[in-house]
Amino acid sequence: MEEKINFRFLFIGLLSILLTACSITLVFYSAFQDQTKEDLQNSAKILAESTSLLSEPSQLAQYQDGALRITLISQDGQVLYESDADQSTMENHLSRPEIQAALTDGAGEDIRQSSTLGYDTYYYALRLPGGDVLRVSMEIRNMYSIFEKALPWVILIGFLILLVSVVLSSLLTKRLIRPIEVMALHLDNMEENTPYKELIPFVQTIQEQQKKKMETAQMRQEFTANVSHELKTPLTSISGYAEMIETGLAKPEDVPVFAQKIYSESQRLLELIGDIMKLSELDEGKKELFLERIDLGQVAQETRNRLQLQAEKASVSVTVEGQPAWIWGNRKLLDELAFNLCDNAIRYNRPGGSVTLRTYPDGDRCLFVVSDTGIGIASDHQNRVFERFYRVDKSRSKETGGTGLGLAIVKHIAIQHRAVLSLKSKPGEGTTITVAFPLLQPGPTDQTL
Repeated sequence: MEEKINFRFLFIGLLSILLTACSITLVFYSAFQDQTKEDLQNSAKILAESTSLLSEPSQLAQYQDGALRITLISQDGQVLYESDADQSTMENHLSRPEIQAALTDGAGEDIRQSSTLGYDTYYYALRLPGGDVLRVSMEIRNMYSIFEKALPWVILIGFLILLVSVVLSSLLTKRLIRPIEVMALHLDNMEENTPYKELIPFVQTIQEQQKKKMETAQMRQEFTANVSHELKTPLTSISGYAEMIETGLAKPEDVPVFAQKIYSESQRLLELIGDIMKLSELDEGKKELFLERIDLGQVAQETRNRLQLQAEKASVSVTVEGQPAWIWGNRKLLDELAFNLCDNAIRYNRPGGSVTLRTYPDGDRCLFVVSDTGIGIASDHQNRVFERFYRVDKSRSKETGGTGLGLAIVKHIAIQHRAVLSLKSKPGEGTTITVAFPLLQPGPTDQTL
């Protein structure tokens, strides 16, 4: 960054030098040219007044100096006097623009390139009272010649300015960058140390990203700690029962009981590992999600069939209501979402309770609603039930074999389908969870997201 700023400062300096040199040359050349014309016109007027006192044209030689050229021309264009050449050898001047203008209007002027490269000749002609034309001229340097002559000085001055620019740009860049470097060293109080108001939006963006990173790191740390704890519990039970059987401490009649507990804990462990892997896969979100045309009503019906046996064991009835509701979705993930919602509703229900799955279109959305008559969720817990490993009733979760990841998986699947989750619940009256999906849009039979 510092090198880029230095380079741009130097580029601006060099460009400024060139533009300034060209502008000054133009201004001075224009001023010098105007002054030359004015001097030449004044000289012509003075000479015109003096010619009336002269008896011979050759007497004009007394007014000649090194820079001024004097020419006297008759009405028919013959050269009567020439200060810089033999007038007898000169051609007729009647066709010259300044002579024509002088004969017609009383005065005329013209600028012509001289035979000497790098010079322009300025002519001014004045008609005398007798009808002859007095012409004076002077050679002046043209623009290119003046610039060429000034070029060494321009280069020298430009080099000096460049050296000064290098020093100043280095100092200014360091002065500009140093507060930013100090700001970067104090990320926690970056906004208080912001040196330039233009950087405030940039600093706010960095702070938001930093906050998100910290939150993500904290979530990962908590998730790792929770996973370790959740895995340790069934593994400890399995290890304990297996050790008792191996060392002979378990009575023969207790072995089948311990074996059943080992099997139960291992199943819980496998279920937990499976949920962790699903959640990890959903977190990555790198795979392209294949979508197809799906009826939520059919998903609800198949979910009921899969969990019918579990519901009967828990003495809970499961019913499906509503209308067909077509959306774009990933069948595998939607099955997982419906299964977890219905499974939770059965686990946290009461004997004789019920679970209702309803699907129907609602404006520009399709709703998938799972209602139960279970234990319900207190208001202070409702905002956290979709967090990983969060359990409202830990003892009941342990009894029913829940992993604490089901609703977290539901949340991630809903996000991937651009769906909105909402929850209503009262302790002792049951819980209703609604997933609002975008309505099916016309299009091909399948697509990716």
